[in-house]
Amino acid sequence: MKKLFFETIQILDNIPQNISCHQDRLDKTILDNFFIQTNIKLADILTTTHNFSPIRCKIIYSDKIHHIHYYKYKQKKINSIKIIDSDIEYDYKYLDRDKIDRLCSYKKSADEIIIIKDGYITDTSIANIAIYQDNYWITPKRPLLYGTTRARLLKEGVLKEADIDIQSLKNAPKIALMNAMIGFCVINKSDLSYI
Repeated sequence: MKKLFFETIQILDNIPQNISCHQDRLDKTILDNFFIQTNIKLADILTTTHNFSPIRCKIIYSDKIHHIHYYKYKQKKINSIKIIDSDIEYDYKYLDRDKIDRLCSYKKSADEIIIIKDGYITDTSIANIAIYQDNYWITPKRPLLYGTTRARLLKEGVLKEADIDIQSLKNAPKIALMNAMIGFCVINKSDLSYI
């Protein structure tokens, strides 16, 4: 059975967001895993006439499209985070998230986890992360997954890459979580607890 991957794309007011970064990641995933150049064009396959917004569009694919699902999106509030150490690999946006789900099972009462690898922060279970330090937003140099919002914000110069240890994370006056659905969501230290 072929490996399955997925893309999550936000459709806001019937306009797909950040489509070029999603296309880049889909192209790279197919080339790296199936050794072919794809002719899939995300902009051509999305349905954008929906009665609700924002929409979470989930595209499941291998070297071809398997399913496209559209959901009404509601953002989850995150006030508490459990820090978890792991040697997990998640280089591509695999449909099988068992390894990440297993890590999430350790979060207990926390809303979300931050995964530490080799002494440095990587990602949460659902988003890339950045910390505010010395008047800059810093994102991990080695995330688990190279997210599309992260890619766009690096191109725009909003983010800089660096290794971030646990102490830097805990000392940061604010952190930001970022993914296709939440964009760049800033959380102040006063609104966050580490469990």
